[in-house]
Amino acid sequence: MNRLGNLRPLLFLLILAILGLIILQGIWPRGEVRVGYSDFVRWVKEGRVAEVIIKGSTIKGILKTGETFITTVDPQYENPVELLDQYKVPRRYEVTGEGSLLWQFILWTIVPIALLVAVWLWFMRRMQAGGGALSFAQSRAKLVTKEYTRVTFKDVAGIDEVIEEVKEIVDYLKNPGRFARLGARVPKGILLVGPPGTGKTLLARAIAGEANVPFFSISGSDFVEMFVGVGAARVRDMFQKAKQNAPCIIFIDEIDAVGRKRGAGIGGGHDEREQTLNQLLAEMDGFEGNSGVIVLAATNRPDVLDPALLRPGRFDRKIVVPLPDVRGRKAILEVHTRDKKLAPDVDLEVLAKRTPGFAGADLANLCNEAALLAARQNKDYIEMSDFEEALDRVLMGLKRQGMYISDEEKRIIAYHESGHALLSKVLPHADPVHKVTIIPRGKGALGATVPLPTEDRYILTKTQLLDRITMLFGGRAAEELVMGQASTGAQDDLKQATELAKRMVVEFGMSEDVGPLSLAEERVNVFLGEEIVKSEEHSEELNAVIDREIRRIVEECYTRARSLLAQYREALDKLAAELLSRETLDGTEIDEILAGLIPAPAS
Repeated sequence: MNRLGNLRPLLFLLILAILGLIILQGIWPRGEVRVGYSDFVRWVKEGRVAEVIIKGSTIKGILKTGETFITTVDPQYENPVELLDQYKVPRRYEVTGEGSLLWQFILWTIVPIALLVAVWLWFMRRMQAGGGALSFAQSRAKLVTKEYTRVTFKDVAGIDEVIEEVKEIVDYLKNPGRFARLGARVPKGILLVGPPGTGKTLLARAIAGEANVPFFSISGSDFVEMFVGVGAARVRDMFQKAKQNAPCIIFIDEIDAVGRKRGAGIGGGHDEREQTLNQLLAEMDGFEGNSGVIVLAATNRPDVLDPALLRPGRFDRKIVVPLPDVRGRKAILEVHTRDKKLAPDVDLEVLAKRTPGFAGADLANLCNEAALLAARQNKDYIEMSDFEEALDRVLMGLKRQGMYISDEEKRIIAYHESGHALLSKVLPHADPVHKVTIIPRGKGALGATVPLPTEDRYILTKTQLLDRITMLFGGRAAEELVMGQASTGAQDDLKQATELAKRMVVEFGMSEDVGPLSLAEERVNVFLGEEIVKSEEHSEELNAVIDREIRRIVEECYTRARSLLAQYREALDKLAAELLSRETLDGTEIDEILAGLIPAPAS
C-alpha cells in the first residue's frame, strides 16, 4: 500500500501526458499537407502523382517523391475519375459512412473530455478527503514489519543502564492492565538524548521488538514541506493510524528538525514548522490515559527543543544515551563480531581500550573495515593486524603512498614525531603512545603520533593538563633543538595547546592571578532566537591578565618540553633514526628502542 501511495503522483502525471498526446493527435495534422484542388489537377497532368485514395469528396495522394497531400474535390473542375484514367494514375477507394465519422468524433473529442473529467473528480475527492492534492498530507511514517523489529535488547550493548530504564515500557506494552489496575500512568513520550551513533534508533527498534508491537518510524524532516498545513495534516494522519494499531510505538528520529523553539531566528519563526509543532503538541496532549500509544523521539540537540515539548505530559522522561565506556565498547565489539570469523590473536579488550570516545556506530564501522581488509587479502579469518590497520584508517586516514617527500623533510617529520613520542614516555601524566608514523595519512597529516589512554577519564587535574600541553609542544621543541628553527608542521599542535591553556584560565579557574572564575563566553546560536551578544563584557585590565596567564602557561610548557628533550637528546636521536628506517613504530617497539636511555619518568 505504501508503494502504491508513493506512485500515485507519478500515475497522475502519466495520465495527463497520455491525454495531452491524444488531444494533440486529434487536432494536429498527421504528416499530410492540404493543397488546393487546382494544384492537384496540375500535379496529375505533370505526372507527379504516384497514387491517390478517394474517400467520398476527399482525395489523399502520394507524390512520386514520397510526400503525401490531401485535397477536396471542386465541382467546377472535371470529374477526378476521368482525369485519373486519362493520365493513368492508380486509384483506390475507402468506404465512408456516418458511423465511421461518429466514431472518429467520439474517439478524438468525447473520450479525452471524459477522461479529463474523471481525473478531475478523483483529484477533488482526494482533496476533500484530507489526502491533499497529491497525497502530500498523508503521513510518511513507515509501519515497520515484525521481521525488521526482530532486534531485541540482546542486540543492544554498551548501555545497560538505559536498557533497564526502558524495560518498564516493554512491560506496559505487554501487560497494560497491570499498570492500569494500580492507577499508574506510563509516560506518553520518551526522549532519547545522546551523541550521534550511540544507538538511539537501535534502542527504539529493540523496544518494539521486545514488546512485539507495531512500530511507526519517521524522521522529523518528513513532516515539513513547502506547502502550509501539510506538516500538521501529516501529524494528524500519523497519530490516527497509530491509534488504530494500538498498542504501538511511534518513533520520531531527529525530532529537532520539527521541534525547535517557536518564534526563533533573526527573521522570526517558520510558520509551517510552527504549525506542525503545534499539531504535535496537541496530539500528544490529546492522548487518552493508557491508550497504548507511546512516542519515542531521538535527538542530539536537546538544547534547541521547544520547552512546551519537554514538559511533563508530553515527553515525561528524558533518557541520556551516552558514549560507551571501555566495558561497553567491549560488549559492542562482541555484538558486531558475532557473525565474523576472528583469528585467535584478536583481543577485543585491547581494541576496546584503544577506542576511547568511539560510539557504537564507530565500532560497527571499525569491525566492517577490518573484515573488508581481510577479504581484500583473501584471508580465512580476520586478524588483529586487520583491526589495527582499520583503526589507523579511522583515526588518521588512508595512507598516501604516492606522495613524494624529500629526505630533508622526512628528517624534520621524524624528529617532530619523535619529540611527541619521547615526551609521552618521560612525562608522568601523559598518555602512552600506541603508534607513531611518518607515512602521510589523511588530508594533510605528514606524520602522526597516536596516544592510547589506559583508561576512560572524565576529569583532568591541573598537572595532567600541563603535561598534555607540554607533550603538544614536543614536535616544535624537537625541531628547534635539532634543526635550529621551527617549521609549519606544528600548526595544529600550537592551536590545541593555546586552546587548552585558554580553557584552563577562563573555564577551569586554574590560574592564580585570575582566580577561580568562569569567564568563558556562552556559546549561543543567534538563529535560535537568542541574544546576539549574550556574554558579559570583561574589563580591559581583566582581559590583559587573561592574555598574560595564557601566554605564561604556554611558554612554561614549551620551555619544559625543550628542556626534557635536551636532557634525553640521545634517546631522541635514536628514536628518530629508527623512525626514518622503519617509518612506523608501535608502542612495544618504542619501549625496546628507549630501553636504558630513560632512567625514570621526569616529575
